[in-house]
Amino acid sequence: MSLSHPIGDMLTRIRNGQAAGKEFISVPNSKLRVAVLTVLKDEGFITDFREEKIDEHRSNLVVELKYNGGVGAIQEISVVSRPGRRVYSSCAKMPKVLNGLGVAIVSTPHGVMTDHKARLMNVGGEVLCKVI
Repeated sequence: MSLSHPIGDMLTRIRNGQAAGKEFISVPNSKLRVAVLTVLKDEGFITDFREEKIDEHRSNLVVELKYNGGVGAIQEISVVSRPGRRVYSSCAKMPKVLNGLGVAIVSTPHGVMTDHKARLMNVGGEVLCKVI
Protein backbone atom coordinates (compact mmCIF):
# COMPACT_ATOMS: atom_id res chain seq x y z
CA MET A 1 0.00 0.00 0.00
CA SER A 2 1.38 3.36 -0.98
CA LEU A 3 0.79 6.44 1.13
CA SER A 4 0.64 9.84 -0.50
CA HIS A 5 1.54 11.66 2.73
CA PRO A 6 3.43 9.57 5.32
CA ILE A 7 3.89 12.38 7.88
CA GLY A 8 0.18 13.18 7.82
CA ASP A 9 -0.60 9.50 8.33
CA MET A 10 1.76 9.30 11.32
CA LEU A 11 0.30 12.43 12.93
CA THR A 12 -3.23 11.08 12.45
CA ARG A 13 -2.24 7.79 14.11
CA ILE A 14 -0.78 9.74 17.06
CA ARG A 15 -3.91 11.94 17.33
CA ASN A 16 -6.29 8.95 17.14
CA GLY A 17 -4.23 6.82 19.54
CA GLN A 18 -4.17 9.59 22.11
CA ALA A 19 -7.93 10.21 21.74
CA ALA A 20 -8.53 6.48 22.31
CA GLY A 21 -6.25 6.45 25.38
CA LYS A 22 -3.75 4.01 23.86
CA GLU A 23 -0.37 3.60 25.54
CA PHE A 24 1.45 2.61 22.33
CA ILE A 25 0.83 3.13 18.62
CA SER A 26 2.64 1.66 15.64
CA VAL A 27 3.69 3.43 12.42
CA PRO A 28 5.78 2.22 9.46
CA ASN A 29 9.47 3.11 9.73
CA SER A 30 11.23 5.81 7.66
CA LYS A 31 14.09 8.25 8.24
CA LEU A 32 11.81 11.31 8.14
CA ARG A 33 9.37 9.77 10.64
CA VAL A 34 12.26 8.96 12.99
CA ALA A 35 13.49 12.57 12.73
CA VAL A 36 10.01 13.99 13.50
CA LEU A 37 9.54 11.57 16.42
CA THR A 38 12.96 12.56 17.77
CA VAL A 39 11.87 16.22 17.82
CA LEU A 40 8.57 15.28 19.51
CA LYS A 41 10.48 13.28 22.14
CA ASP A 42 13.03 16.07 22.76
CA GLU A 43 10.20 18.59 23.19
CA GLY A 44 8.37 16.30 25.65
CA PHE A 45 5.28 15.49 23.58
CA ILE A 46 5.88 11.72 23.51
CA THR A 47 7.64 9.48 26.05
CA ASP A 48 9.75 7.35 23.71
CA PHE A 49 9.81 5.32 20.50
CA ARG A 50 11.61 2.22 19.30
CA GLU A 51 12.03 0.18 16.14
CA GLU A 52 10.30 -3.20 15.84
CA LYS A 53 11.21 -5.59 13.01
CA ILE A 54 8.40 -7.16 10.95
CA ASP A 55 10.66 -9.17 8.66
CA GLU A 56 14.15 -8.68 7.23
CA HIS A 57 13.06 -5.81 4.94
CA ARG A 58 10.33 -4.03 6.90
CA SER A 59 10.02 -2.52 10.36
CA ASN A 60 7.62 -0.44 12.41
CA LEU A 61 8.16 2.33 14.92
CA VAL A 62 6.37 1.78 18.23
CA VAL A 63 5.58 5.16 19.81
CA GLU A 64 4.86 5.46 23.53
CA LEU A 65 2.34 8.26 24.02
CA LYS A 66 2.64 10.63 26.96
CA TYR A 67 -0.20 11.54 29.34
CA ASN A 68 -0.30 14.09 32.18
CA GLY A 69 -2.99 13.19 34.71
CA GLY A 70 -4.95 11.19 32.17
CA VAL A 71 -4.88 14.01 29.60
CA GLY A 72 -2.66 13.69 26.54
CA ALA A 73 0.50 15.80 26.39
CA ILE A 74 -0.41 16.79 22.81
CA GLN A 75 -3.40 19.13 22.77
CA GLU A 76 -3.35 19.67 19.01
CA ILE A 77 -1.16 18.28 16.24
CA SER A 78 -1.74 19.18 12.60
CA VAL A 79 -0.03 19.03 9.24
CA VAL A 80 1.04 22.32 7.65
CA SER A 81 2.78 21.23 4.45
CA ARG A 82 0.74 18.83 2.32
CA PRO A 83 1.59 17.02 -0.94
CA GLY A 84 -0.67 19.38 -2.92
CA ARG A 85 0.60 22.53 -1.21
CA ARG A 86 4.10 22.56 0.21
CA VAL A 87 4.76 25.36 2.70
CA TYR A 88 8.28 26.78 2.83
CA SER A 89 9.46 29.50 5.15
CA SER A 90 12.58 31.60 5.45
CA CYS A 91 14.20 32.17 8.80
CA ALA A 92 12.72 35.66 9.10
CA LYS A 93 9.18 34.50 8.33
CA MET A 94 9.25 31.28 10.36
CA PRO A 95 5.80 30.83 11.98
CA LYS A 96 5.42 31.01 15.76
CA VAL A 97 2.83 28.62 17.16
CA LEU A 98 0.81 30.25 19.96
CA ASN A 99 3.45 32.99 20.29
CA GLY A 100 6.16 30.42 21.04
CA LEU A 101 4.17 28.15 23.39
CA GLY A 102 3.71 25.54 20.65
CA VAL A 103 6.25 24.05 18.27
CA ALA A 104 6.48 24.03 14.49
CA ILE A 105 8.58 21.16 13.11
CA VAL A 106 10.69 22.23 10.12
CA SER A 107 12.71 20.20 7.61
CA THR A 108 15.87 22.20 6.85
CA PRO A 109 19.12 21.48 5.00
CA HIS A 110 20.60 20.88 8.47
CA GLY A 111 17.99 18.28 9.41
CA VAL A 112 14.56 18.24 11.02
CA MET A 113 14.26 20.66 13.94
CA THR A 114 11.92 23.01 15.78
CA ASP A 115 11.11 26.49 14.54
CA HIS A 116 13.01 27.99 17.48
CA LYS A 117 16.21 26.09 16.67
CA ALA A 118 15.86 26.98 12.97
CA ARG A 119 15.68 30.68 13.89
CA LEU A 120 18.78 30.32 16.09
CA MET A 121 20.69 28.58 13.27
CA ASN A 122 19.38 31.18 10.76
CA VAL A 123 17.99 28.57 8.34
CA GLY A 124 14.62 28.11 6.65
CA GLY A 125 12.90 25.11 5.19
CA GLU A 126 9.65 23.21 4.76
CA VAL A 127 7.23 23.57 7.67
CA LEU A 128 6.01 20.00 8.25
CA CYS A 129 3.60 20.33 11.17
CA LYS A 130 2.64 22.26 14.28
CA VAL A 131 2.19 20.85 17.77
CA ILE A 132 0.55 22.43 20.80
